[in-house]
This record gives sequence, C-alpha cells and structure tokens, in this order.
Amino acid sequence: MTRSSKKGPYVYERLLKKIEGKKPEQTGAIKTWARDSQISPEMVGFTFGVHNGKDHIDVFVTEDMVGHRLGEFSLTRKFVKHGGKMQKELEQKKKEAEIASAQAAKTSPTSSAGAAKK
Repeated sequence: MTRSSKKGPYVYERLLKKIEGKKPEQTGAIKTWARDSQISPEMVGFTFGVHNGKDHIDVFVTEDMVGHRLGEFSLTRKFVKHGGKMQKELEQKKKEAEIASAQAAKTSPTSSAGAAKK
C-alpha cells in the first residue's frame, strides 16, 4: 500500500539535516537505520550506510533511485547457493574445462607465431 498523496513522501528529517550544506565528494558513508525513508532528489550523489540488521551496507544514491526506499538497496537476507553434491561436481567439471581451454590458448599462439617466421 502506498502512502497517501496528501501526506507527501516520507523522508527521514535527520538524514536531510546530515546532508544539508555538505558536498557528496567530501562526506563518507552516512550511517542510518532508517530503511523506510524515501530517497529525495537532495540525496543524489551521497553514500549511505544502510543497516540490514547485521551491518551497514553502502548504498550510492543515483537519480534512478529517487522515490524508492533506502531499504530496497540493502538486502536483509543472504542468498545461499542451491544444490549439493551434484552442483559441486558440475562446477568442478566447468572449472577444469576452463583451465584446459586456457592452457590450449597459451600454447597455440606461440606455435602459430613460430610458424609465421618460417
């Protein structure tokens, strides 16, 4: 459910005070726990350290993010890769194939360069 249009967007007042009169290049990451605060145009260019429940994740604000919430860019759940033994075997085979192709690429340019000199 969106916020009522008569109320306007919810922007955390303390965040606006923290960035007031400062340049984005000179300030570091501004730590905040206000995940529900909407991003306003004044925040563009600043880096915010948004808390995800465990630590602060740096979020660099761009123009495309205006109107979204800070919490949308600081994920609270960590994705753990699916698959077990079969997945490990497939990844191992893929890695071995990459190594073999890299070694083949190393040997072929030197032999072709030698053939060109003759």
